[in-house]
Amino acid sequence: MNERPKPEWRTRLNGRLGLWRSLVIYHGIPWRRAQLRRFYSRFVPPGGLAFDVGVHTGSRLQCFLDLGASVVGVEPQEALAARLFRRYGEHPRVRLFTGALGRQDGVARLWNSPLTPTVATLSVDFVARAGATASFQGVTWQPGPQVPLTTLDALIAQHGIPDFVKIDVEGFELEVLMGLSQPVAALSFEFLPAVRDVALGCIDRLEALAGHGRYRYAVSLGERLRLLQPEGESADALRAWLRNMPPDGPSGDVHAWLAR
Repeated sequence: MNERPKPEWRTRLNGRLGLWRSLVIYHGIPWRRAQLRRFYSRFVPPGGLAFDVGVHTGSRLQCFLDLGASVVGVEPQEALAARLFRRYGEHPRVRLFTGALGRQDGVARLWNSPLTPTVATLSVDFVARAGATASFQGVTWQPGPQVPLTTLDALIAQHGIPDFVKIDVEGFELEVLMGLSQPVAALSFEFLPAVRDVALGCIDRLEALAGHGRYRYAVSLGERLRLLQPEGESADALRAWLRNMPPDGPSGDVHAWLAR
């Protein structure tokens, strides 16, 4: 993880190239915005409240706004946060926090990859384990700034109970959920086969918060915006599916919602 510091001009250039690449990926497909609305409409009601933890370039944040919700966005990367403030800082239904979430208030070191800003993380363990896999070849993390931490409980105390929480924090998902002390109606968190124990821990945390069997779970792979189990399945079924995934299997998101 230790490497010789790059010249400042190269770091700035890599950061701009990485941001441009992310904007093309997440905002450059004309029909993508409509796909996002269709997918998230089952979780985010009009007039509802969504927390976007790991906003990145804001594709989900914009989707939640399009669905008529208010949004609390959390983004630790300074350049991305600055862009979000320029675009949404005056929006009446958006509140932004430049920092990250964890199990308690504090500060933490951000590890970032200027050419691939989608994989910035607070987890050194994620850098070591995920970084050793083929899917992360070409990704180079470097130590970034210390960023402020708050908790989901603190956001709820300030803004209210969300209808949906999107968590995309590269291996820090369980730490985010450890800062939550009550069940929420629906949420999603990223999983990666190389660090599947994090996802398994998230399931255990949700089951502990809501009581065994109250959440239903479904997986979407990559950016396909399609649930493999649209009606949901039990925690035990999802645990078995995650444990049986091959080490080089695809990543994706686990979606969980309280059974009615």
